[in-house]
Amino acid sequence: MLDRRTLIATLAAASALGATRSPARAMLADPAQSEGERLNALYERLFDMLVENDPEFATALGLDKGAHAAAKSRLADRSPAGIERSHDLYRFGLAALEKIDAAKLSGMDLVNYETFRGPWDHYVKAYDSFTYGLHSWPEPHPVTQLSGTYRSIPDFLVNQHSIADAADAEAYLARCEDFAVQLDNETNRMKTDHAAGIIPPDFVIDRTLGLYEKIMAPAAESNGLTANLKARTDAKHIPGDWTRRCAAIVAGKIYPAMRRQAAELARVRPRATHDAGVWRLPKGDAYYAYALNFATTTEMSAEAIHQLGLERMAELTARADAIFREQGMTGGTVAERLRALGEDKRFIYPNTDAGKTELIAKLNEQIEEMQRRLPEMFGRLPKAKVEIRRVPAEIEDGAAGGYYQIPALDGSRPGAYYINLRDTAENPSWTLPTLTYHEATPGHHHQIALAQEATGIPRLRRLPVYSVYTEGWGLYAEQLADEMGVYDGDLFGRLGYLQSYMFRAARLVVDTGLHHYRWSREKAISYMNEALGTPEPSNVTEVERYCVWPGQATSYMVGQTRWVATRERARAALGDKFDIRAFHDTALAAGAIPIDVLGSMIDRWVAAQKA
Repeated sequence: MLDRRTLIATLAAASALGATRSPARAMLADPAQSEGERLNALYERLFDMLVENDPEFATALGLDKGAHAAAKSRLADRSPAGIERSHDLYRFGLAALEKIDAAKLSGMDLVNYETFRGPWDHYVKAYDSFTYGLHSWPEPHPVTQLSGTYRSIPDFLVNQHSIADAADAEAYLARCEDFAVQLDNETNRMKTDHAAGIIPPDFVIDRTLGLYEKIMAPAAESNGLTANLKARTDAKHIPGDWTRRCAAIVAGKIYPAMRRQAAELARVRPRATHDAGVWRLPKGDAYYAYALNFATTTEMSAEAIHQLGLERMAELTARADAIFREQGMTGGTVAERLRALGEDKRFIYPNTDAGKTELIAKLNEQIEEMQRRLPEMFGRLPKAKVEIRRVPAEIEDGAAGGYYQIPALDGSRPGAYYINLRDTAENPSWTLPTLTYHEATPGHHHQIALAQEATGIPRLRRLPVYSVYTEGWGLYAEQLADEMGVYDGDLFGRLGYLQSYMFRAARLVVDTGLHHYRWSREKAISYMNEALGTPEPSNVTEVERYCVWPGQATSYMVGQTRWVATRERARAALGDKFDIRAFHDTALAAGAIPIDVLGSMIDRWVAAQKA
């Protein structure tokens, strides 16, 4: 999956629109421009507004320098006013798109128009319908075990804020000061939600309070923010009293703001219910329908997604069973056999620093081997590199098993694939290759780096905006790896690939089960345990993720299913003329788009190939 900050930055767009509306309006009114030129000019202006007004986004792309150097000392505004300004960008963008005559567009201009026209209409309608959970994606509570400034900003400062000189270190301290302000902004939003009865489930509050305790346990001098600043200024030989100054901010401002936030959660804990789905919230059913639309960019109903999950689970389970039988392993259900294989000591790295280092080294080998195979499937390869890193220890308890962080546009920071190594028993060696292919190459890094490096689309269109496209591609990339022969002679590795797909199919069942069919948390965990054979602690973490990120997990398999259907439709239409490399290059050159737009774009490509 993509890291949450990347999704927040690319989906929330800008946070301070007001004073910059008129230049874009004037630009759109230029009669000398063609319709496509007007559209591209709009998108370029919106991208500039995003960089100007979302300082974390500027840093994520390596653009917090030169004319945008002031961004490096600030964080995004999490206040209600700041969020409303970000919503205004979509309102403005939609109004501007409504003035574009789509009938005069063709080729990539038409794709560019279709990419945002429909989704922005859905977003604006949601802003007018719901009073909660629309900071970026549909996320009903601003602070949970997976969400909130308390966990995203330390990760952001440690991994994305660059430090080359004293000015960068001062900017780091300024952001630490702002961190405390944004914590309080979130706390105020929490209070408003809680007063309206929008309270997280009891188990979410308990898990989140446990994370607060872990984060605030170290003395301020040993806090991750302080230790990171010291290590990096020492490495660059930057003189200054950085440790004392940072520790003072942590002790005097950040920890107190975190305690206020934790206290608010503790205050409403007696009012929290154990109900897991968003159906319990005001307009909960409508909110979930919006969440599914947001995640999949389709009109698929919860019932249809649930059924797709059940069907894929049956198919994949049968394929895994066939491999087990080929190995003479016939006892128990497929899930029981997968669980036994997962506990087999032959496949478990030692849960030590040395074992974790060995595991990461093996992942690097897998990436290098895949790099040699890529020309079989792609004509264009990304220039940006990708690194493998551990999820920071202080947040690994609540984090996903792996996620990807985008590279800086200027090449100053590579892409990064983070793997959660809280317990190596959760990552048997036969499960790791497919995760690497999903997160790194030919998955997220390959797709997103190519989009960033694209020259034929506006900058706004080079962002990993749509989960159904990006996560669908990540899962499709796992299939590509199998089609490229990486599991020839490695049936256990192929079982890992199939279990990964079973996992994504189970998500369709469980997400819709929780939020549409009103399953309990315990029923969802039981389903995962019985269907997948993955460790129960991992299943608990996953189910609790779906509870606070409704719909998001459905984007993976819905997207993969559409990617494959689009490819096979093109193959059937072109026959011997079908070129898999050309198909991938065409689909990836467009950047992230709604999944139906991908289908229509490829249909037009097929027609051009025939002609």
